[in-house]
Amino acid sequence: MRGSIWNGTQAAVRLAEGAVLRDALFGAGDPAAWIALDEAVRHSDRSSADGTWMPTWQRTERGRTLTDALRRGEPLADGPLALALCHRDGRIRERALGMVAGRPELLPLVVVRCADWAEPVRDLARTRWAEAITVETAVALAPLALRIAVRHRGDFAVGLVDKVLRSADREALLPLLTHADRAVRRFVHRLAVEEGLLSPAELARTAARDEDTVVQGLCSEAALAAVAEGDADDDVLEPLLTARNPRARSAGVTALRRAGLGERAAGFLGDRAGLVRAGARYVVRQSGGDPVEWYRRRCATGDLATLSAGVVSGLAECGDRRDAESLWRLTSHPDPVVRTRAVGGLRALDVLDVPRLRVLLDDPAPGVVREATWALVPSARMLDAGWLLERLAVTRSRETRVSAFRLLNAHDGVVRLRAAAALVDDPDDKLRHWARQSVLRWRPTDKVPPGSAELGELLGRVRHLLGDHALEQRLWEAGLRA
Repeated sequence: MRGSIWNGTQAAVRLAEGAVLRDALFGAGDPAAWIALDEAVRHSDRSSADGTWMPTWQRTERGRTLTDALRRGEPLADGPLALALCHRDGRIRERALGMVAGRPELLPLVVVRCADWAEPVRDLARTRWAEAITVETAVALAPLALRIAVRHRGDFAVGLVDKVLRSADREALLPLLTHADRAVRRFVHRLAVEEGLLSPAELARTAARDEDTVVQGLCSEAALAAVAEGDADDDVLEPLLTARNPRARSAGVTALRRAGLGERAAGFLGDRAGLVRAGARYVVRQSGGDPVEWYRRRCATGDLATLSAGVVSGLAECGDRRDAESLWRLTSHPDPVVRTRAVGGLRALDVLDVPRLRVLLDDPAPGVVREATWALVPSARMLDAGWLLERLAVTRSRETRVSAFRLLNAHDGVVRLRAAAALVDDPDDKLRHWARQSVLRWRPTDKVPPGSAELGELLGRVRHLLGDHALEQRLWEAGLRA
């Protein structure tokens, strides 16, 4: 906000000094430039003795002449009139709006004034916008109108844009269909879908290449609806099936059944995205196949050439506890991603074997260590505290150290304080911060033996964190003070 107002202030200064409107706003292609100018001028202070408002950059005779000229209806250049359109005084804004007819350079500020808090200003701005809007201005100012639409009473300007663009041909919309602002792309793609301005193949290609998930979903669903029963249109299916984003691939897989190509869905059962795998399983089942057996056969072999991480995740997603042994076997697979998905699958199936999972805390793959840790947290107190403390050593991998501390922190009493005290001066910033927070939150529980000498020594080591008062309180709670 402050940065925007500051930039708007600079633009206003240039306008007050006589700069051309477009030059002052550096081309004014960004809607934020117009909003920043409006914010900067309206948030300037009052500074004259007679109460006449003047922006900070206009404490000159020229500033006073601008207001007087408006009151007398004298003609003004675009720059001064732009400042007047942003004036704090609603009467000045209203007079300025009466002078904007035939000045397309000022239409962006007319759009801003369409959401003005003052009703006379707002009504006049809406009249001017309705008189001036064309397909070209609607395309050019759609990004700004969408920004203004989020304001109270801000829907009028974008409503007119929507109405005008619905009567435009598809070529006029092309700049907006590929606009950098995702809100603009969402708006115009929704309009294009409702008006049928894009072919199914174009919708499929857009769903495949656009980075915004809303546009992906909108276009893929529209393309999917266009695939008639039994119609295998490669121009629609192939862009979807080969898309990088999972939403489009999932729509393509779902379309296979409608196109009578359900057998191709088996090739997506091991997709890297869960959304695509779920869609593939549905199509395979509808085509008479059994996805679970497909996963089981591939996981049983453990062949690097055919086994992917998606296959392992798929087994966990639709298998049951009978598949646990296959997943355990895959925790020693050479591919770290496969090992990670196997441990995640065991956790999803709620299969807990503490001794076997404990071994995985020393795995070189961080993902395996994280999955094993989350599986062990509910049973952390079953783990040997001394064994975990050894893994806090700086010679261990960071993921192993984080895992060990997380599990030790799930203990209570002396074990938890012992782990935190070991890391309060650790070189790792995050571990050190976490350990210090653990010290500050620590309180003795009924599991702490009263008068424990070790507890007194540990509290002494963290005295600099607790302070004397908090230290004495904890010593008293632990039975070390009378």
